[in-house]
Amino acid sequence: MDSIIVQGNGPVSGEIPISGAKNAALTLMPAALLTDKPVTFTNVPRLSDIKTTNELLASLGTKISMIDDGQKITLTTPEITNHLAHYDIVRKMRASILVLGPIVARHGIAAVSLPGGCAIGARPVDIHLKGLEVLGVDLDLRDGYIHAKAPNGLKGATYELPFASVGATENLLMAATLAKGTTVLKNVAREPEIIDLADLLRLMGANIIGDGSSVIKIEGVETLHGATHQVVTDRIELGTYMMAPLIAGGQVELLGGKRRILESFCQKLEEAGAEITETERGLLVARNNADIRAVSVTTEPYPGFPTDLQAQMMALLCTAEGKSVLNETIFENRFMHAPELIRMGANIEVHGGTATVTGVNELRGAPVMATDLRASVSLILAGLAAKGETRVARVYHLDRGYEKVVSKFRAIGANIERIKE
Repeated sequence: MDSIIVQGNGPVSGEIPISGAKNAALTLMPAALLTDKPVTFTNVPRLSDIKTTNELLASLGTKISMIDDGQKITLTTPEITNHLAHYDIVRKMRASILVLGPIVARHGIAAVSLPGGCAIGARPVDIHLKGLEVLGVDLDLRDGYIHAKAPNGLKGATYELPFASVGATENLLMAATLAKGTTVLKNVAREPEIIDLADLLRLMGANIIGDGSSVIKIEGVETLHGATHQVVTDRIELGTYMMAPLIAGGQVELLGGKRRILESFCQKLEEAGAEITETERGLLVARNNADIRAVSVTTEPYPGFPTDLQAQMMALLCTAEGKSVLNETIFENRFMHAPELIRMGANIEVHGGTATVTGVNELRGAPVMATDLRASVSLILAGLAAKGETRVARVYHLDRGYEKVVSKFRAIGANIERIKE
């Protein structure tokens, strides 16, 4: 099993190109199941989750063509030859649930295993299922599978999500494109990835308005056609690398970065002492001469502070001046990185969904263990500022969400390597 070794060696500088968004690509690719025509994606990140999604789609009848080392993918599904999304594939990744809506909308029958993924909370799929029931899908949960039937097709309806679930919004949006009549989805998620999905579906011939707001209206169509679409910039990768010069000192330009997709996050970084400048090529982030200041953070659905950047923010605040409070409101089990940061000398107290971080003068390198995707990179970031060597074990999580993470950190002068043990 691989590990990553980081030696804290002072300020970083340089530039990092930001990849296409993993969370967008994993949503866009299942949309290809809605048509028998080719759907092409560019700016696709080369990650293990993308490989898993390709494997899943291929098992359902999708033909896959990749060029540019996988950065361009064409998916063609002349027919859905298998309506079963098997546990052996779905267990690897929670986003696999997103094939449910497209399969049942086009094929009339689907059986999808209950999904797996990072152990950061329950993340139930009941909102997906209730919404599909409102659209006329008959559901039966048995033997670890969701069995869905809509032999006469889906019917437009109005459904208000009990909370703004990103995955449920995506699943229902895709399904509703082929429903008969008008579907109105209320209290939906507003993330850039939702807008990116709606943009793709419109290119494919769907009739959608309201994405980016709390209410989306979809007029169903009989069929969708092919399209070519560029995957949106990964705002979580962007936010992660924005942390590097703030933790280690220095300045880094993030190529392709846009402030508007991370406004709440940028505001918190500036409150802590960051200097963020929009450039012609992206965002320039620098730490001014003063120390990082303590701030309070509450994770919220978009456009609030992203839960996927909470672990990285905690790493930054470990050496901030004063006491910071982080409230995690999205996932109930997302402070598993805190004990590992404590091993490095951090002063953190966790009570339920609240973590209190009292800044220390310095962190010390130590052997630590990654518990999930975002925790993995938070420990690498902490290692940039730590005195001595930090060895991060179980870094296979990183391969799910960060493309060429070692080379990107090296490009700004970090002393980092990946080793096999």
